[in-house]
Amino acid sequence: MVKLDITENEGGIEAALSGRLDTAASRQFSVDMQPLMDNADKRLTLDCSGLEFVSSSGLRLFLVLRKETIARGGKVVIKNMQEGVRTVFAMTGFMPLFEFA
Repeated sequence: MVKLDITENEGGIEAALSGRLDTAASRQFSVDMQPLMDNADKRLTLDCSGLEFVSSSGLRLFLVLRKETIARGGKVVIKNMQEGVRTVFAMTGFMPLFEFA
């Protein structure tokens, strides 16, 4: 299960992810991330310090969010990524697709 805490700040939206974004959690996360999709015209900062694991289903949701922000003129920035999640992003070729802080 993954938890998503969303806060608004003057620079845009910050979302803190914690837990495991596996296949089972991806269905609910796709619903929970709707406020991010609604604000895709802003800078969306994803704090992944609490994200322990991401599956291919979870990676797909990162891509969905990226696609929506590109279409609406926003930006996705990822920060505080744990080493295991960073490895998955690197192995799948996702690193060049996102901006990291």
